[in-house]
Amino acid sequence: MPEPDRHLLSPGGGGGLHRDGLKGWPDLWVLPGKPRHARAAAMAPPDCAPDQTLAFSDELLLRILACLPEPHLTAAASLVCKRWMRLSGRLRLRLVVRDWAFVTHRLPYRFPNLAVLDLFPASIAAPAAPFRASPVLTCGAVSLTLDPSADPPLGACRFLADDVLDRGLAVVAARFPNLRRLSATAAAESGGLMDIAGGCATLQELELHRCTDLALRPVSAFAHLQILRIVAASSPLYGTGEDGGVTDIGLTILAHGCKRLVKLELVGCEGSYDGIAAVGRCCAMLEELTIADHKMDGGWLAALAFCGNLKTLRLQGCGRIDDDPGPAEHLGACLTLESLQLHHCQLRDRRALHALFLVCEGARELLVQNCWGLEDDMFALAGLCRRIKFLSLEGCSLLTTRGVESIVTSWNDLQSLEVVGCNKIKDEEITPALSELFSNLKELKWRPDNKSLLAASLSGTGMGKKGRVFFKRILPGHQRVKGKMLNYPAGVAA
Repeated sequence: MPEPDRHLLSPGGGGGLHRDGLKGWPDLWVLPGKPRHARAAAMAPPDCAPDQTLAFSDELLLRILACLPEPHLTAAASLVCKRWMRLSGRLRLRLVVRDWAFVTHRLPYRFPNLAVLDLFPASIAAPAAPFRASPVLTCGAVSLTLDPSADPPLGACRFLADDVLDRGLAVVAARFPNLRRLSATAAAESGGLMDIAGGCATLQELELHRCTDLALRPVSAFAHLQILRIVAASSPLYGTGEDGGVTDIGLTILAHGCKRLVKLELVGCEGSYDGIAAVGRCCAMLEELTIADHKMDGGWLAALAFCGNLKTLRLQGCGRIDDDPGPAEHLGACLTLESLQLHHCQLRDRRALHALFLVCEGARELLVQNCWGLEDDMFALAGLCRRIKFLSLEGCSLLTTRGVESIVTSWNDLQSLEVVGCNKIKDEEITPALSELFSNLKELKWRPDNKSLLAASLSGTGMGKKGRVFFKRILPGHQRVKGKMLNYPAGVAA
């Protein structure tokens, strides 16, 4: 074993430990001839400079922090000190809460001036004993951790108790009088929503999850509500019984209570002609109606004629439109409708699609996005809407060039056309009549085939041609015969 270097560890006369021997421990350096307290003085941190912002008033510092963008405001400025955290919380206007205990204890003090508040993620209870590999169910912007030991793994037990939800809503109603938008979970007999209606007089937008007919009773107390989104309680997700969900009774309750509605979205709601008709008669200011994944009985399309001010009708994720729309002469029409939008819907029922276009025959805009079953003969029914000025087709893989041309050339008022991701529509099938229509349009977005889009984006780059050029370069000693590469000696090669 080699002996240690005596030059580095000299016991006397060398001034202690040598500097070069402890380069890895700079805090332990001891200069020769210095007393022992010099090391502690060298290791002590320098005196902190005084906080210059203490001379600023809260109002001035708030004006400075207000100039920061939102991510920097929440992530950096609030971590400087307790004063900055308190002031930055006063500037925060939007918040998504994921812990219900924070709602009842710290929320009013941390963010006192909130205008937009989302409480739905916080109303979901965490599993009692989560597993290391617990599955996660994601629905939109909400992710739920499932409990494999529970039966069922996702149900009513996954949400907080109604009394806990009501206490949190009571705190929000008492401390946030200027709230404009709220997203929460409805209880069966919610007293918390009544507190919100009384304390938040300026609330204009409300989003309620796990709704039933009984849970919609407090909605009538919101005097200035203009935008309402209702997500009905469904048995697979919320574990409700057969009497759960939103039916004609709930639609009638909200129609008589919310007469100033401008936008209404119904997700997973039941009902029929009577419920939609009540909404159309009572909500005279309704301009936008969205129906998603509905479970309505047949005949509800005819009730849209009672919406006398409706401008936008949007259907999302509907597996069916109307099982029994009834005779065409009894359907009526939405005379003020401007836009018809179909997103992720099943359009295989010819009779239902015919009834939908009859009701919306006065529409100026038609948007079809990622819908199934829209073939040429089904799209031909869109010819009933003769006032179309804007047409958008996206993800309609069954439509052909001939089917689109037969309809768009019949619309004399067409000004804008968008065709994206329709793989059966080919550029080489464009006729002179369709080309002339393209030249007269004010706006055209033509990307029907992904292959043609890729070829257009690679034009001029040389990509996709190097293989062809490579095989043309035959090296000496090689010869291609009927697609095969033969190797000859250098003297025999041609």
